[in-house]
Amino acid sequence: MTGLVRVWIVPVGARAHEELLDDNERARADAFMRPRDRQRFIVAHGALRLLAGQELGAPPADLTWIPGRHGKPELAPPWSGLHTSLSHSGDLIAAAVSTGRPVGVDIQQVVPGPGAVALSVRFFPPEEAEYVAAGVDENVRADRFAHLWARKEAVVKAAGGRLWPNLRVAVHGREVVHCVEPPSSFRVADIAAPAHYRAAVALTGAEPYALAPITAASTGFRHGLDRGA
Repeated sequence: MTGLVRVWIVPVGARAHEELLDDNERARADAFMRPRDRQRFIVAHGALRLLAGQELGAPPADLTWIPGRHGKPELAPPWSGLHTSLSHSGDLIAAAVSTGRPVGVDIQQVVPGPGAVALSVRFFPPEEAEYVAAGVDENVRADRFAHLWARKEAVVKAAGGRLWPNLRVAVHGREVVHCVEPPSSFRVADIAAPAHYRAAVALTGAEPYALAPITAASTGFRHGLDRGA
């Protein structure tokens, strides 16, 4: 087994540690027109800094990200041995760090409605579209759609590629999947998520890895992300 992945699911309403962000992140946060979007950005990037800082034994505010080979942000030296990923949907944020192998994390809110089947037919391979359509009601169909979408997004984020060319990559019931752009193998796993959400994580390469979910009670973070007022 090679690699360790830590995943932290954080509510958007958590305490926002803007003091941990760098000037570029603050400018990006200030560019949001809606306060909720600004809050989400600050909480997400603060959570990632806290998680990465703890893993590296480094002050979270000192960390720096730069564009990687495919444009995906990656930690700059001397911290480049740690890989990171962020995702958000609805009222939740997922942050992930991994040692040694590029990581992708994705969280999706389950939104019941008639669109799940149509979107599956349009974007997924036929066997996955059939799996979604076979759900007994809209809730199950939406859950299946979100489950598959989260797995696909996690793989694409680990690859640093584009989502659309890879939506037809089959991920249902598979531990190892093969991305088409850029071409490579990835090991994907589901993550326990709160009700009405689906989440997944993927690492580059087919080798197994250890998955360590983080809970609010087990973080031990000096700064913490307790819920704000």
